[in-house]
Parts: sequence; C-alpha cells; structure tokens
Amino acid sequence: MARCFVTRQLPGNQSDRIVAAGHDLDLWPKESPPPQDKLIAHAAQADALLCMLTDRIDAELLDAAPKLRVVSTMAVGYDNIDVNACHQRGVLIGHTPDVLTEATADMTVALLLALARRLPEGIAAVNDGSWSTWSPNWLLGVELRDLTVGIVGPGRIGRAVSRRCEAFGMKVLESGRPGGGRPGMPLNEMLALADVVSIHCPLNDSTEALVSSEFLAAMKPTALLVNTSRGGIVDQIALAKALHNRTIAGAGLDVTMPEPLPPSDPLLNSPNLIVTPHLGSATTRTREAMATKAVDNLLAGLAGEPLPDCVT
Repeated sequence: MARCFVTRQLPGNQSDRIVAAGHDLDLWPKESPPPQDKLIAHAAQADALLCMLTDRIDAELLDAAPKLRVVSTMAVGYDNIDVNACHQRGVLIGHTPDVLTEATADMTVALLLALARRLPEGIAAVNDGSWSTWSPNWLLGVELRDLTVGIVGPGRIGRAVSRRCEAFGMKVLESGRPGGGRPGMPLNEMLALADVVSIHCPLNDSTEALVSSEFLAAMKPTALLVNTSRGGIVDQIALAKALHNRTIAGAGLDVTMPEPLPPSDPLLNSPNLIVTPHLGSATTRTREAMATKAVDNLLAGLAGEPLPDCVT
C-alpha cells in the first residue's frame, strides 16, 4: 500500500480509484490550494503526489519527501514543477495533454468574439440602465471574417484555434514558439500582419514575458491580443501601458500573473480588456478527463509501469 496525497477533490470522484487500487488516500479537503508549508508537510509522508497547477513542486518539497516516486499534475503545463529536480531524484512526472485542447480552443475564440463584438460593454449597458435605444453607431465592433489571426505556438491548442478561426473565414498565420515547435514565419513579420494575436506557448525561460513592450509595438494598433496559455508569458505592465496608449486595440486574458489577480491590480483599469479566471479547461467533460489522466499517471507510477503521459 502506498500513501497518495491529492491536493484537491477531483472531478468525477476520480480519487476513489486510488482507494480502489489499494492505496492510502490523503485528500486536501479545501477548495483553495494547500499553503506551501502544508503542501510540504503532506508530501513528506507521500509515495505519490497528485497536484494542480497552483501547487509549487520544488527542490525544497522534494528534499522533504524522500519516499516520493511520482508527481502527477492535473494540467498539460508543468511550469509549477521543477522538472530537473524531480529527474535528479528519480521522481516521475505525469501531465494531462490532449484532453483539454478543444475546451481551451473554445475559450480562446469566446474571448476573441467578446472583444471583437464588445460584449462586456453591452452587458454592462443592460445592467446599469445606460441602454436607451437602438442606435446605428452604438457599440460597433468588428467581424472576424477576413481578419488575419497570428498563432504564436502552433501546437495542439494553437492548431485547434486555427481550425475554428478558419471556420469564421479568417486567414491563419503561424509563428513557432521560441525553443521549439513548428517554425512557421518569423514572429515580428507575423505580428505586423495579424489582426488578432493568440498565444499558445508553454511558460519556460524562453517564453517568460515574451509579450513585451517590443512585441506589442510590433502589432497593429487595431489588433487584439488573446492569451489562454500562461500568465507569465505576458508582461502585464507593458500590456497595461499598450492598452492605455492605444498601441493595440484590446486584449483578452484567461490567465494572469498572479492568479487570482487582485482587484486592485493596475492592469484591471486598462481599457478594452477582458480578464477571465482561468476557465480554459473548465468544462465538466474536460476536467473529468484531466482527472482521469492524472490518476492513470499516478497509479502507473506506483505500479512500476510507464506513465501514459510522462514528462521527459
């Protein structure tokens, strides 16, 4: 019997499978993530850890958890995990690719449509009573048809977004992310042509603050930015300045740094900005599939079998 620490209740009661496999389940009971000291204390007793993207798995935690054999994250990205530190200690890492592709692509297009058609302003006008009558020049947005979308990081999610954009009659350009992926066209060349720039990079040393002042200045002043990847890819100070100065026309973010973003954060005072609370994979179907994969990885690691989705 192995001891497994799971840092949140899993959708679909997938944690029951851990008990059914004969293991001891230590389940964090709250919706909020365990504080780092509690995370370390529980991990110290564990043979396996199933974590979320909000849990920091670093060398300090690993040093405190000598029995740990596998870390399974319920996410496709694993920037919260010190991969090298795990590999040095022989700790396997599992993640959940593929299953959140379509839901995240849907969310990307939802943000794009909300920006292009000024939905938050329209909803606010209904709720605050400022909607007085139909007017031919009120809240005019832009149609997606014939716009050019630039995909930064054309991996699984980026390609799924491309398919959706093509269905709207948009032209798709691609630029490979720094350090890997499909090469596509040079980034600055794409930024100069794109009416919409959609970010689909993993967060790593080469992509941190990729969306900088220079990046934003290379975009069209009429262009929209959408990020459903990781908040750290965008320099939020630079983005706020670009929105206030009309360097770009608007931005939709499903991810920020930090998360949650405090209501007092200056970014939220920016014009033509939509921020949603990391809802990219937030469908019942997708979250249950992610939980299933995460438990599959954890159980395989404990059984001494190859992880179905292993980070190498």
